[in-house]
Amino acid sequence: MPLPHTRLRAYYDWLGKKLDTQSFYEDPALEKIIEHADFGACEQVFEFGCGTGRFAERLLRRHLPPAASYLGIDLSPVMVDIARRRLAPFGARAKVEQTDGSIHIPMPDHAVDRVIATYVLDLLDEADARRFIEQAHRVLKPSGLLCLACLTDGVTWPSRMVSGLWSALYRLSPVLVGGCRPFHPAACIDPTRWQITYEEVMTPFAVPTLALVAAPIAPEARR
Repeated sequence: MPLPHTRLRAYYDWLGKKLDTQSFYEDPALEKIIEHADFGACEQVFEFGCGTGRFAERLLRRHLPPAASYLGIDLSPVMVDIARRRLAPFGARAKVEQTDGSIHIPMPDHAVDRVIATYVLDLLDEADARRFIEQAHRVLKPSGLLCLACLTDGVTWPSRMVSGLWSALYRLSPVLVGGCRPFHPAACIDPTRWQITYEEVMTPFAVPTLALVAAPIAPEARR
């Protein structure tokens, strides 16, 4: 069972800047998201669970147009403070807010070009993951994209061993693995409302991680 919000907040407050040490297995998936999500065409980006702001800084510095704006939210006040300081050079273009853990995107309907959640859905139960994806559908523009990365099951024998061990530790005590476990976001994506435009599992250092990009399907196209 996923950790409650209070336990997650406490764990990630403790983890702080050490979260960036996970880049060795996260970065290949983030590279693929950048490659397949055309951030150069964005005006507004929202990130659910922004952590230390490492991915946001990269997008703002290298991939987003100069006029594009960014809003990130996170449950941990320590993460929010780190991200705000990291993104301070971008001024009013970048905002970071603390959330109470509720699954809500504080943006108007059809106002966002990209919704990002990297290594967050694998902390949630399936019901909350579905709520988040519904919220993403609400706020995305018709031309928008949902960008996800998370731990998943292995596809090679070394990565299957890693994901199996990870799952075993999670069952023993979720806090041993930071509350995250191998997850399958595609199972939460309604194929009548979304088109998956890119999906790939990578195994850097035998850690299986999934990158996924999906586009909302217009209501008229569902008929």
